[in-house]
Amino acid sequence: MAERSTAAVDVAAGSDEESLTAKADQATADGAATSRETTAAEGAEQPAGDAAETAELQPTPPEEPQAAPPATAQATPPENPQASPTATAQATPPATAQAAPPELHSGHKLARRYRLEECVTRLDGFSSWRAVDEKLRRAVGVHLLPADHPRARTVLSAARSSALLGDPRFVQVLDAVEENDLVYVVHEWLPDATELTTLLAAGPLEAHDAYQLVSQVSQAMAAAHREGLSHLRLTPSAVLRSSSGQYRIRGLAVNAALRGISSDTPQRTDTEAIGALLYASLTQRWPYEEDAYGLSGLPKDIGLIAPDQVRAGVHRGLSELAMRALVNDGATASRQDQPCTTPEELSKAVSEMPRIRPPEPSFTAPPEYQRTTYQQGTYGRPATAAQGTQPIPPAPPAPLQSRTGKALKWAVSALLIAALGLGSWQLADALMERDQPSGPGTSQPGEEGDGSKAAPGKPLKISDAYEFAPSGSGIKEQDVPQAVDGDAGTAWITPQYKGFANFGNLPNRKQGSGIVVDLGSVQDVSGFEIALYRAGQKAEVLAAPEDASRPSSLAEFSKELSKLGQAGNRLEKTLDEPVRTRYVLVHITSLPTDGSAELFRGGISEIKVLGTARKE
Repeated sequence: MAERSTAAVDVAAGSDEESLTAKADQATADGAATSRETTAAEGAEQPAGDAAETAELQPTPPEEPQAAPPATAQATPPENPQASPTATAQATPPATAQAAPPELHSGHKLARRYRLEECVTRLDGFSSWRAVDEKLRRAVGVHLLPADHPRARTVLSAARSSALLGDPRFVQVLDAVEENDLVYVVHEWLPDATELTTLLAAGPLEAHDAYQLVSQVSQAMAAAHREGLSHLRLTPSAVLRSSSGQYRIRGLAVNAALRGISSDTPQRTDTEAIGALLYASLTQRWPYEEDAYGLSGLPKDIGLIAPDQVRAGVHRGLSELAMRALVNDGATASRQDQPCTTPEELSKAVSEMPRIRPPEPSFTAPPEYQRTTYQQGTYGRPATAAQGTQPIPPAPPAPLQSRTGKALKWAVSALLIAALGLGSWQLADALMERDQPSGPGTSQPGEEGDGSKAAPGKPLKISDAYEFAPSGSGIKEQDVPQAVDGDAGTAWITPQYKGFANFGNLPNRKQGSGIVVDLGSVQDVSGFEIALYRAGQKAEVLAAPEDASRPSSLAEFSKELSKLGQAGNRLEKTLDEPVRTRYVLVHITSLPTDGSAELFRGGISEIKVLGTARKE
């Protein structure tokens, strides 16, 4: 898909772009069921917010007293807009006097649903608020600007494009509306997440944390660019880390559209921004001369130097990776590696690195045991200085140190060795008798015969894979190949369902969903290794009979390879006896929560079927 700058994306609300499957599910359900499944286009996911990067917090007019922004992940000190790694982007002129920020106040309601609580940003004709969704009783973030603002249409288009992505690694857009001369965008608010700006204020990140940051952010941005979306405003205040250690990106497309930022090379701009984030995480310094985001810039007139030259103890591989991402801005990699010009290239470079393990937990040694006066027999007696130290009785001799004891030890050892040898001989004799041929037609090892030998545990080749949809309607059929492509970084992910873990309790999802893999011909299946997109899914693995032909109903998978139960991040098993089959079903009946007790999502990252390879 060709690149395009998300600030210029113009996706009409009535676009004929293929809708997410959650909408298709809703169309097949009755009127009561249609309200249970949330589509990504509507963006109804867990609350969180980016507060329009409150680093640019501006004072509000005197006639509108506002409370100070809360000390959450969304409130950061003022940033230097000229120190951003997206310096190549061109900003449009500021809004005219006719497009002044809407004069709103705390307590104002939008659509009789979103109650404004606190203004956290007021800048260049738009304002950002922390608000409350009174219908769902959750915190949300809201961007507001007049409908006649020169960037109002661009902001609406960018918000709708971002909502269509539906990737949980991004802070989700929940609503984008033009109403009563106002344009507002509602997005998630994450009160329990921490901005990267706050993390770096305490010091540089550990090597494992920095590795996770660049790995997760580059993979997320690569997925966004594959859909034609870019960020162009990827700064430390746009990256949040949840309590579980997962990184989420806020403001995809919308932050740049609010500020009128565009770029002729959006992939390169976002790649350099990820390189700057990694550089700052390793050194606690901003890789430019200007100070920004609470970080000191590099000394002037020396250029951009590698992170391991700025701070001792920096991981060498991560240092070189940061320079490869920043090489487009004048940096020089320490090795003859090609620069990374797209998030996809950067993600592949991270995956080729040796995995960096988390640091070992440190334990404090217990204090040395000290004897008490009670154990010494002086409990209750006053200590006197004149009393001398009592002589310590000699320790008793170690047992079996006499000649008789030594002889007894040798005798016992000899008996044990003899018993062990006798047992081993009897076991070998029993095995040889069991392997004796039962008739003249049986060939011995090394003699002429069929020459075949079982070698279990080899991954079998998967010739095809399709979605298990007994009702006839699929969920994400176009993403099925991502579960068998050998890359655990890609996955088949379900839409987000609301209210019920069993796929929204929709009539056409009563038998759940999953993926059927076709081995091309009947094979001896001896096990499987399945990486799940998220822990907590209720799943099982089934197989079809040998004579089955592209089965599509649950009744056609009569062989049970694993029992139905709640699984973790991986589903693995080695069968006691191989099962001959061509079709294997990874069947999911229940989904885990997705950031809220009312929202559910699941998926499969990678499927490997192990079998008995026959070799001559």
